[in-house]
Amino acid sequence: MTPTPVGMRCPECMQQRTRVTQGVGEASLSTAAPATFVLIALNVAAFLAEIASGHGGLGTGAEHSTVAVNFGLFGPFVAEGEWYRLVTSGFLHVNLIHIGFNMFALYFLGRLLEPAIGTVRFVGVYVASLLGGAFGALLLNPNALTIGASGAVFGIFGAAFVIARRRGVDDVARSIGVILLLNLAISFTNPRISLGGHLGGLAAGLICALVIVAGERGMLGPNRLAAELVAMGAVAAIAILGAIAVA
Repeated sequence: MTPTPVGMRCPECMQQRTRVTQGVGEASLSTAAPATFVLIALNVAAFLAEIASGHGGLGTGAEHSTVAVNFGLFGPFVAEGEWYRLVTSGFLHVNLIHIGFNMFALYFLGRLLEPAIGTVRFVGVYVASLLGGAFGALLLNPNALTIGASGAVFGIFGAAFVIARRRGVDDVARSIGVILLLNLAISFTNPRISLGGHLGGLAAGLICALVIVAGERGMLGPNRLAAELVAMGAVAAIAILGAIAVA
């Protein structure tokens, strides 16, 4: 497999003649990975809302943002029925560095993974990973106010690693693996980082990637996309139920 502007392609595919159309390049990235750019836009819009609220967005902690307090992940509020926090918390960030790192990682990984597995599958992996991260965060520290797309990004990291290995892009898989390990090391050593959120998102992403691999191997029947989405939906549902249970 070889990374290209439109995803990861196997060596055999790279040897095939491909029709080249004028104008294909950076301008076509949004077409090749539309969900990636939509997700980045949603995260940026949420960050701007934090700043516009007059509190947060440029602060030093989630507790300084009224938007984070109202929509961030906090176990006691989730337990009271504010389940929407499982999703909204994944689109909020503490400061420019926080959102900058997450969006750069999403941009880089999304351009590789989304064209390789398709937009529908990519969204499925992202949503399941986001919810898996919420479950993990509440499981390890339900009384902490947690925000950020890191859980979803870690899930995309894991899925990209598995898919790259499966399709023979060993150099890409090694690079992703090294970056992933470094970020996990930081997660274990920095008390301000939600370790549970990162591990939960990573676990969900890995499971979804294994489901995709099973589909590629013909193990899920003729209608593999539907079967894969059902499995991803099950991962998301388990994460939601688990998060509510431990909140």
